[in-house]
Amino acid sequence: MRITQHPILDSQTARTVCFTFDGKTLVGRDGEMVSSALFANGVRTFSRHKVDDAPQGIFCANGQCAQCTVLINGLPVKSCITPLREGMEIRTLVHYPELPADDRPRPAQSPQELSCDVLVVGAGPSGITAAVELADAGYSVILVDDKDRLGGKLVLQTHKFFGSMADCYAGTRGTDIARILEEEVRKRDKVTVMTGSVVAGLFADGKAGIYQSREERYVLVSFKGVIVAAGARERSLVFPGNDLPGVFGAGAFQTLVNRDLIQASQRVLIVGCGNVGLIAAYHALQAGINVVGLIDIAPKVTGYKVHADKIRRMGVPVYLNHTIISASGEGRVERATIAQVDEDWNPLLETAKTFAVDTVLIAVGLSSIDEFYNAGVEAGFPVLKTGDASEIAEASSAMMGGRITGREMARMLGSELETPPEWFAQAEILKSPPGEVFPREHTWPPEDGWQPVIHCYEEIPCNPCTTVCPHESIKLSGRTGTIMDLPEFSGKCIGCGMCVLICPGLAITLVRESQTPGLAEVVIPFEFDHSLRPGDKAALRDLEGRDLGLGTVRATRFSRKHRTHLITLEVEAAVAAKAAGILVQDPAVTQPLPEVDLSSVPDNAIVCRCERISVGQIKQFVQENEVRDLNQLKQIRAAMGACGGKTCLDLLPRVLVQAGVPNDEIRPATYRPPTVELPMKALANQGGEQA
Repeated sequence: MRITQHPILDSQTARTVCFTFDGKTLVGRDGEMVSSALFANGVRTFSRHKVDDAPQGIFCANGQCAQCTVLINGLPVKSCITPLREGMEIRTLVHYPELPADDRPRPAQSPQELSCDVLVVGAGPSGITAAVELADAGYSVILVDDKDRLGGKLVLQTHKFFGSMADCYAGTRGTDIARILEEEVRKRDKVTVMTGSVVAGLFADGKAGIYQSREERYVLVSFKGVIVAAGARERSLVFPGNDLPGVFGAGAFQTLVNRDLIQASQRVLIVGCGNVGLIAAYHALQAGINVVGLIDIAPKVTGYKVHADKIRRMGVPVYLNHTIISASGEGRVERATIAQVDEDWNPLLETAKTFAVDTVLIAVGLSSIDEFYNAGVEAGFPVLKTGDASEIAEASSAMMGGRITGREMARMLGSELETPPEWFAQAEILKSPPGEVFPREHTWPPEDGWQPVIHCYEEIPCNPCTTVCPHESIKLSGRTGTIMDLPEFSGKCIGCGMCVLICPGLAITLVRESQTPGLAEVVIPFEFDHSLRPGDKAALRDLEGRDLGLGTVRATRFSRKHRTHLITLEVEAAVAAKAAGILVQDPAVTQPLPEVDLSSVPDNAIVCRCERISVGQIKQFVQENEVRDLNQLKQIRAAMGACGGKTCLDLLPRVLVQAGVPNDEIRPATYRPPTVELPMKALANQGGEQA
């Protein structure tokens, strides 16, 4: 199904094309990724594994794994990075693909050779800002990204960003920030942008091999220095059923829902309560997708409290100290079972709950894509890393980090350009984890006057509300002297609502006395399509989702600039300052099934998705062969599949520990190019020839 109406995003109007899937004619949009076209047509199984005929579905939607491989016109390709074209013949990949019948030799051509001062790998927020700084310092830059749009994960983010308005566009939606950054970098003549291009390897002779997918060619780029801004890949999680179609990363979900407007799910369980998981829950609700809950094995939310508070008051429960026991279903996810854990993180099966879901989103953290940085250090040429490739943090931090890294590279290449000391201080603040939580007391506004109620209790790097008040009545507390301080109101309020509209956490409301004794008016931000009219009733929730009864709608208005509704409701005066949001999701959606499913076997959980190597197989091999080096696991084909270990290498050390290997004795796997699958025809520069 496609999303035809969205509260933030405009509907898509691309030309429709016909294609076939397993012989059936389907319709998609010209140029959209094949995986998205298949999802829109209800297809969830992309291949059948050679080991046990198990169904395989999408996982990353980012070209990092190979779960979405299908046959297109007889050739195996990743459907998540292959644009749909009229007349494509697409088939489920069953086991191994057949080799082409035509094996005649074809002439090969030497790769084109390009050169630049600095090669920047990745055109997300840090890569773009680094490229801009270098170009402004007079250096030639080649900026490479595997997507067709610049901005990295910003193009998936429909929410307003935190941070500093002056330094990183705080209060602006991620999709808009991506557009702003792309416009900035494309103004620089010194920057050559290569989209749809993948760096396949860095070599000791100071050259990079780049595969340009649209042109189907392989080029070599000589450089004096490299900045690695390739971002991060999503971590997987080991549990029974983790390989079923319907278990995929939160980034894949946001790609389908926010980039391609595909209703990827009907009912979803989210594993992980960091910012990625919390934001994914909000994006799901905006897309009309039910969220049965979020779980996290940690005792507290690791993301921003304002994110967690926001989804709780929308009607989504958060289960802390919980883990996922299993996902199950016939050929796809149909159920998921969770349970509370003890102080040693062991599941307490007597607390288990099973939910009917069609999707389990994995949002358990990110792993830096820094292999190129490590290769550069080993080769001895100037190399730096920035953004998530250096340290996992918010996009606001990545923008500032990219600027600093760009200038640092310029100095490595001989420039005397200085980096302002305050940039380093601001970068540290922007990547700060949440700080302390402080209580607040909300005073009642003066007679006939409005007053903002700030439902922001946790120190986070954010200041938009302090910059938009026309009377400068909202200021930071001054406790630390940075944008980590909590905002406080003191002074005059005219009820303009600017602070309400710009707050990324939807954590500010306005209140005033009503003309009716015992009642008050409250203005609440709302980022959902709605049909509320004056006189309608709306279910109110407090900061953390507790029921406050019903409010009566008095007025609504929509800010086109902020794409946010302001809903004015009349409520009992006693709850006016507590009212923080309007319930979005029916509580019945989040109820578990009456029977718990505990039929899973933990050792059957898949670790290496490409080769279907299970926990039990790895533990047995490790114990029988006294394995200490991850490279030894290649004997049973772990990390030897199409993704090159991108998914499982993060998981393998934990399995070795479970098998009794001391963590400090585990030796990492060896990096070898190419880092992505390359068609042989591209290496030979044979263009469109099928080879």
